Amino acid sequence: MGGVVPRLTDARKELRRAQITDAAVRCFGRNGLERTSIADITAESGLSAGSIYTHYRNKAELIQASARAALAKHAEVLGEYAAGDAPPGPEALLASLNAGLDQVKARVAVQVWGEATTDPAIRGVVVDMVDRLRAMVHDCVTAWLVKVERLEPVEARERAAPIAYQISSSYLAEMLHTALRQPTEETDS
Repeated sequence: MGGVVPRLTDARKELRRAQITDAAVRCFGRNGLERTSIADITAESGLSAGSIYTHYRNKAELIQASARAALAKHAEVLGEYAAGDAPPGPEALLASLNAGLDQVKARVAVQVWGEATTDPAIRGVVVDMVDRLRAMVHDCVTAWLVKVERLEPVEARERAAPIAYQISSSYLAEMLHTALRQPTEETDS
């Protein structure tokens, strides 16, 4: 008589998915998207291949999940900025975004952008992510124009558009620059 397999709670599933995507990002950053196998991700995560395949059908799904996880972190930070009483101005917002750049994640992002040029599913994720990032930056700049600069909301939204475009473009350029830097020595592996 077989034992009962415990079901994962939703919270546990999300933790496991995060564990897998974090391991995938580390592998992608080290080895590249093409040279990373599910076996590499299995070894990095400490989980079984079966566990990984329970949560993701293939490497493409892992790439998409990794990209979405990165966007979710940006959404959280930018949402907090926009909701604050004194949202940061454009220069401070860009400086904050740039300060949060991580070289491994930047390298993975650039690789994903490259894949987006030939893989329609990845392209859809990248285009959606860039559009959503720009929209979040736009909301944050609009909040700054309304709350700090005291513009009327309609005028603020209109004036925020080119500013948000410049901030997000500068941020994406800095991400590319970060990805292209020589890898730093890891001191606390």
